[in-house]
Amino acid sequence: MPQSVRFGYTMMTEQAGPRDLVDHVVAAERAGFDFSVTSDHYFPWLAEQGHSPYAWSVLGAAAQATSTIPLMTYVTCPTVRYHPAVVAQKAATMQLLSEGRFRLGLGSGENLNEHVVGTGWPAPATRLAMLSEAVDIIRALFAGGDVTHHGEHYDVENARLWDLPDEPPPIGIAVSGPLSCRLAGEQADLVVATEPRSELLDAFDRHGGGGKPRVGQLPVCYDPDRDAAVARAHEQFRWALNPWTVNAELRGPTGFAAATANTGPEQVAGTIPCGDDPAEFVRAVQRFVDAGFTEIALVQVGGDHQFAFLDWARDTLLPALRAR
Repeated sequence: MPQSVRFGYTMMTEQAGPRDLVDHVVAAERAGFDFSVTSDHYFPWLAEQGHSPYAWSVLGAAAQATSTIPLMTYVTCPTVRYHPAVVAQKAATMQLLSEGRFRLGLGSGENLNEHVVGTGWPAPATRLAMLSEAVDIIRALFAGGDVTHHGEHYDVENARLWDLPDEPPPIGIAVSGPLSCRLAGEQADLVVATEPRSELLDAFDRHGGGGKPRVGQLPVCYDPDRDAAVARAHEQFRWALNPWTVNAELRGPTGFAAATANTGPEQVAGTIPCGDDPAEFVRAVQRFVDAGFTEIALVQVGGDHQFAFLDWARDTLLPALRAR
């Protein structure tokens, strides 16, 4: 693999409590991961995952508990549950707490998390328009001074960030289709995706993304017992086999359970590398590299199985990835 490829660790808030998540990223830093990312959910995808603490509190604690590993939201939705002016304040504070190690990953969100505030779930094109306006507001606040904005979707009245970092956090935008790729190319400092599809990056480049970082994410399920790994991946991560057109719309874990009722363990194992053969994990990562991604964040499935994975990653997986 190219020497420029970086390998990251995911603090998945859907599968561990807040103190455990911080312990996990401390261990990931010690294991030698190049960066970390954090999901930002109000609900888990499936009830079996069992968690969903407030990501921004976890990030603040992680910033203090670590010293070198970069931190990133993967991703925050700044449109419904959060107002973009508040997201700007949170991100600026995180950049200060982490001493410049933070990146703000943004996306158009999922009904799973955003429905809780009771304002309804907009259509896809509207969600992207809201995201675009939100990014404009966030960048205006990062620039300093008073910001007043009366737009199509948001009002901001005499807002100002009183604690600003010298360098604002870079903004990443998640993509899954042509419209989001255009938005990311025009407005983002980096692109975020969960599928190794080169056409997403090509579209990002066409709209101004050339030369910018591109961050992918890959679920994995390490366990010396492959059958146990497959069973756990099926129990907790079968939702990931749904297309994002489905995942963005379902309202709660029961909906995801119903949508995946016919998804079998071997179907999951065909997408998520399971077991302890590093070659299988390397092949899965290689698909992202071949598609053009420069950074790949790994998600170890199972909140109670992080430390064993991190030890194995330190001793076996990361050396195998970097040797390749």
